[in-house]
Amino acid sequence: MNQPDTCGRGLAARSAVPAKLGALSAAIADNLEQPQRTLDLTDHNAKAERDAYEVVASALRNAAAQLQTTADLMVGYRGLPMARHDEDAMSAPEIRDAFAGLIEREHELSALLNTVIQQDRHAGFCSDGDRV
Repeated sequence: MNQPDTCGRGLAARSAVPAKLGALSAAIADNLEQPQRTLDLTDHNAKAERDAYEVVASALRNAAAQLQTTADLMVGYRGLPMARHDEDAMSAPEIRDAFAGLIEREHELSALLNTVIQQDRHAGFCSDGDRV
């Protein structure tokens, strides 16, 4: 992938990450809320499950909204002009370590998502109602 030629374009290019994380958070909330209609609320455990899922789904929706707001901010900085950077400072260990940490978190998230996708496919249904 080509490196963006300004930091503003770099921010805009990375905006898809929080946007997709927000969309995933909203989808998790949907998947917590939708099955709640099937609960028998005469069962005490069903009420506890409903209450817990409502709290978690609400928190996920708040996170999704904040992530989308962040993505929108990042896109909004696309036109940010290139600033002068101290090249020696850019190669400081702290900056390299932060970038290495970012890459490691990306790998961890990718591996986690691959695992979760496989588990969901094994246990879930396709959008057309057929088992995956």
